[in-house]
Amino acid sequence: MPTPLTDGVWWYDLPGTNAYLVDDGGTLTLVDAGMPWHGSRLLTGIREADFAVQALDRVLVTHYDLDHVGGLSAFDHVDLTVHVGAADADLVTGERAPPLGNHKGALQRLTGPLVSAPDNPVEPVADGDTVGSFTVHETPGHTPGHVCFVSEALDTAFPGDLVREDGGQFVPSPWFISYDTDAVRRSIREFAERAPDFGAAGTGHGVPFSRGGRERFDRLVGRL
Repeated sequence: MPTPLTDGVWWYDLPGTNAYLVDDGGTLTLVDAGMPWHGSRLLTGIREADFAVQALDRVLVTHYDLDHVGGLSAFDHVDLTVHVGAADADLVTGERAPPLGNHKGALQRLTGPLVSAPDNPVEPVADGDTVGSFTVHETPGHTPGHVCFVSEALDTAFPGDLVREDGGQFVPSPWFISYDTDAVRRSIREFAERAPDFGAAGTGHGVPFSRGGRERFDRLVGRL
């Protein structure tokens, strides 16, 4: 069963990754979609949160990776739109394969056969775009098209894999699962400069925070 994180936000604690369900002013939103084998748990969790699966309107994808897009095909029967950073969008649709010349790209290429392109429309988003109450922040580094979603109305941020929770604090995405760790650090600093205040923060990995998210993010910047 999904765990309430804050008002209108639920956390899916999936094996190996996180996903989130959001009631965004009456528009039901899923943030990331877990592994391919997590689809049934996501569907069940929507019902356990007292929503109909067909009420799901959109999926916000922080980036292309097996553990964030693998479950998208579970929603092929639902009329929704997938929103993802422009530089990762054609990976999600299967129109382009990840580059073999980058260690992370090679890993994505290896896991690619496990991912099915969604039947639903995929809408690329860019820095400053809004989707419902969420503003898009481009934060490349973990992947070229990585984005964070922040809702001032919900006092909540979803930083994806730009950072992860470790021991009650944020740490940057590490080298072995990132395209470019220099870009990760730049994105962390730029996000801290541009993003509004937020209390709750739901990362892709580790335990999410229901409050104090922005303060922890600022402390991370001080450690870089």
